[in-house]
Amino acid sequence: MENGNSVSGDKPTVMVTNDDGIDAPGLRALVAALVSTNLFHVLVFAPDSERSAASHCVSWQRVVTVKKVDVPGATAFAVSGTPADSTSLGISKKIFPSIPDLVVSGINLGCNCGYDIVYSGTVGGAREAFFHGIPSVAVSYDCYNMVSRKLNVDDFTLCAEASIPIITAMLAEIKNKTYLPNCFLNINVPREVANNKGYRLTKQGKCFYKMGWTQVTSEAQEGTTSPTKVMEIKPPEYTEVCTEESALSTKEEHLVFKLDTAEPPAMDNDDTDYSSLQAGYITVTPLSALSPAEIDSVAFFKKWLPGVCERFSSTL
Repeated sequence: MENGNSVSGDKPTVMVTNDDGIDAPGLRALVAALVSTNLFHVLVFAPDSERSAASHCVSWQRVVTVKKVDVPGATAFAVSGTPADSTSLGISKKIFPSIPDLVVSGINLGCNCGYDIVYSGTVGGAREAFFHGIPSVAVSYDCYNMVSRKLNVDDFTLCAEASIPIITAMLAEIKNKTYLPNCFLNINVPREVANNKGYRLTKQGKCFYKMGWTQVTSEAQEGTTSPTKVMEIKPPEYTEVCTEESALSTKEEHLVFKLDTAEPPAMDNDDTDYSSLQAGYITVTPLSALSPAEIDSVAFFKKWLPGVCERFSSTL
């Protein structure tokens, strides 16, 4: 595989993507930190707008557009697609002449731990690189629910600086051909970055933000963050006859709902990502693309499936 070293001499090439969009403060802080080291050739290939919670969605049946944008110190393009699209196209050699040595997705506005990793577009951007055999890492900042102070750009700068040692160490292993190809990394940085307790290797937990649906009065409220007015839902009376008038009414009228965070995650085991993050550690979690069930589940179904097959055979 041709890597990015051919683009800029001996400097390794790092491609940055995200799911918050190319103008997001997390991405800009990460790029600035990478550029300031003067150790890397930095490429940016990121969505042109917010694509949070896009997971690993790809633009299968529509075209995407690419536009060059100004990001100081980097060669950058904005893509009208998802994080996975951005990574896939960015490493395809359709735009850049070679494949990057490392793909970094982030810095995400909010942590990505536990089951929430499945929803994450940030992790999806890193996972897409992993699919293609390119080392990658997702970086997220647990910046929601800040206590007693407002979030500012310096927080992202500190978060980016805390990520640089991991990125540098990964590239050293890649150069020495000693980096493990069977996983990618998921990093989460705690709220109080300056007071972090150091890096901790963790495993993915089972926590997630429980969601709830709120009915809103109009589609205009769908994308707002202001409190929504809740409407009473009255189920229609049941009727066996569907008249032309009622069918038309059903077609024209619709209900509008907005997804909200209803309940924060509960603490998991001490060695998991979210619990360690809340304890003040920068968590480093190796991930893969496989989703194997736990051993006890496999044992159960190993006994269960032959009985199903036997019952099915008896009906033939």
